[in-house]
Amino acid sequence: MALAIRIVYCGAGYKSKYLQLKKKLEDEFPGCLDICGEGTPQVTGFFEVMVAGKLVHSKKRGDGYVDTESKFLKLVAAVKAALAQG
Repeated sequence: MALAIRIVYCGAGYKSKYLQLKKKLEDEFPGCLDICGEGTPQVTGFFEVMVAGKLVHSKKRGDGYVDTESKFLKLVAAVKAALAQG
């Protein structure tokens, strides 16, 4: 069964950032993830990433975008941990 990842992003312009991250995660974990994105209807500044229901990245809490290798590796570690738990 695929691991659920939910990304809530500001619908007023962050869709491309969501699609980039989705592709990067799918390339890293082919066939293992079920990634769904939700654009907010209003301007929110959101870029929130949940792995198996747990918030692991939050632009609103100061994490910014997933725009560096270290931020991406933090997500990779969270995905690996969730996959290991089954």
